[in-house]
Amino acid sequence: MLGLLIANGINSSALLLLSALGLVIIMGHMKVVNLAHGELIMVGAYITYYTSTVLKLPYIFSIIGAFLVTGLLGVAIERLVIRKLYGKASETLLATYALSLVIQQTVRFLSGPELKYVNIPLNGTLEFGGVTIPYYNLLILLVAVLALLTTWLLIYKTTLGKQIRAITENRTMTGCLGINTQRIDTVTFSYGTALAGLAGAMLAPIRTVSPFMGVQYLTDAFLNVVIGGLDSLFGTAFSAGIIGESITILGGYWNDVGAKILVFFIIIILIRFKPEGLFAKEKR
Repeated sequence: MLGLLIANGINSSALLLLSALGLVIIMGHMKVVNLAHGELIMVGAYITYYTSTVLKLPYIFSIIGAFLVTGLLGVAIERLVIRKLYGKASETLLATYALSLVIQQTVRFLSGPELKYVNIPLNGTLEFGGVTIPYYNLLILLVAVLALLTTWLLIYKTTLGKQIRAITENRTMTGCLGINTQRIDTVTFSYGTALAGLAGAMLAPIRTVSPFMGVQYLTDAFLNVVIGGLDSLFGTAFSAGIIGESITILGGYWNDVGAKILVFFIIIILIRFKPEGLFAKEKR
């Protein structure tokens, strides 16, 4: 039983990592608290539903479509809403919360309140050590790892990544050096929202798609990012693994509600003594 719980915990951790990656980019590197992040995950799930279930296109088109469309939506949000609010925490919170309600109700109006379902695109299972693992769970893990590695390479091994980190350290000085900070802001924010869409695409086949599904994933993503450290990709991956495995294993031996209460209580204690996160970078 323990082996099965560990395998399921890895799947939960991969989904949690996908949900949180975009938030790490937007919160950690742009210092923007985006309360519409869960709704962007929801938009990615709806794009997957219409692409794979209604249009009956191959699932790969759902992944690409969710990534691109939410990325373009991120461009619009950054330019029309976020751009004038950098450094204004309370205004940003209010604006993104209002935006989340707008997205919810727009999707509900266009698609209806009925629950949507997406067929699992990859059937079959793998037997490993007496544990049965669905192929789709392995696909989720693969996508999560690739998304993490791609994001790490983008942030730490490219010129764009250097510019993003420079803006994080000192926006004014970076602009004085001739870097177009507004363009970098747009690219960074849109990449974060595109990752949210990717998370929605992977969640859709195993979760119910609805206009209000994003609330849960916003909460889980925030907890993950805060525990791991706002600007730490490694910390986000580590905390996703710990939270996902803890809730799954405790839920298997106890119950899901009790497991979440216990894990969240431990998280509160950690935040009390490490408010900057477990892997927060030292500030200079």
